[in-house]
This record gives sequence, C-alpha cells and structure tokens, in this order.
Amino acid sequence: MRIAQLTDLHIGLEGQDTHGVDVRAQFISVLQAAVAAQPDYLVVTGDLCYQDGDPIIYEWVKAQLDQTQVPYFLIAGNHDDNEMMIACFGLEALAPHGQLYYQIQLAQHPIIFLDTASYEMDKTQLDWLAQQLATGEPCDRIVFIHHPPLLAGVPFMDHKYPLRNWAEVLAVLRTYPAHLHLFCGHYHVDKTASIGNVNVYISPSSFFQIDESTAEFGVFHHRPGYRIIDWDGQSLLQGVKYLF
Repeated sequence: MRIAQLTDLHIGLEGQDTHGVDVRAQFISVLQAAVAAQPDYLVVTGDLCYQDGDPIIYEWVKAQLDQTQVPYFLIAGNHDDNEMMIACFGLEALAPHGQLYYQIQLAQHPIIFLDTASYEMDKTQLDWLAQQLATGEPCDRIVFIHHPPLLAGVPFMDHKYPLRNWAEVLAVLRTYPAHLHLFCGHYHVDKTASIGNVNVYISPSSFFQIDESTAEFGVFHHRPGYRIIDWDGQSLLQGVKYLF
C-alpha cells in the first residue's frame, strides 16, 4: 500500500496575500507530483486554510482532490474548522461526534486518524484512542495527526505552538505494545523523532518550511514538499520529496 501525505496547504482566498507565495499553484504542483508517484491513497493532514476555515477554500481543495480520482482522507489542523470541513467534504459518517477522528481499514490495515484542531485532544478522544489501541491483536500501526505529540527541537514551534497536552497524548500512545508510526505536519519541517515504540515523522508543508535554528519565526526555504509512505503492515518505507 502506498500513501502520499500532503500537509499544511494554507490555501487563501482569491487575491489574499499569503506571504507572497502562490499557495494554490504550489499545492497543485505538489498534488500532481504526489499523484505521479501512483499512490493508492492520499492523506491531507490539516491546515487546508491559510488562516481560518472557509467553505470557499474547502470547496476549491475538494475540487483539486476529486480530479485526481485517487481515494483521499483528511484531518483538521488548527487553521481549520471541523464543522465546515465535515460539511464541505461530506464526512458526516466519519465524524458523528463533530470531530474528525476515526479509524478505517486500508488494504486490510487499521489506520487511525486523530483530531488536534483545537491544539489538544480532549478526554473523549483520548479514551477513544486508548480503546482503538486496546482492540485486537497488537501489531505495528500507522496513525495520522496534525500536531506532533512531542517537542521536536524546532524552537519557534515548540515554544509557541505545540500540542498543549502532548505529554498526555504521548502517554496513551506509549501504552501500546507494538510500534506506532505517526505521520504529522504543523511544524513545516522534515524531521523524525522516536520515543520508545512511538515513531513520529513530521512532514514538510506545501507552503514554506520553518527555520529550525532560531526561536524567532523565520522561513528556511520555500520549496514545497510531501511524503510517500509504503506500508505492508510490517515493513515501512517512507521519504520526503521536495519540488523545485
């Protein structure tokens, strides 16, 4: 099974200034490159919108994704609006609780999708996560989440915009008796971190990448990226691809 992960699109409204970057053109370029890699699925891990959730933006993103004819799945980021996303993408069946966290079988493998749009995971979702991890025979699993469930050595993001209850989330993940491979975004970097059984792969944005060397905000470069994940339930091959 091959999955192409795209994250942190930050699509603005027509004519909106997005730091001088043509985010729509960059997203289309990334999407075309990802589709050319012949994935079985596309996963978009949040921050579809530049600043605030907007149905016009969601409808535009949906049109681009639909044109690929590749099955896709989404979760929300902190710049998204769950209610709008659920309505615009027709995700009511996956989100009866009003949040975009769910589990589905892809190629007979259970894949977990989590919701950190509010900068945290509430007790209801944490309990649901613990229940999913406790069900069935332990096996290595893939999880998609917007925020990394740890501090990742990116000073600006760690200090200002981390997942607020990351330690609590990580504690639940650490109880699982097999490996968990978490793919996320939010930090606008390509980075890997591991704690025990939890492997976290932070994927680059299709917008810009953040400078990891300073506690002040800075753009490291504007090359958009995405991640390709090959998974058969046991063997994991993954890597980031940059454009331009």
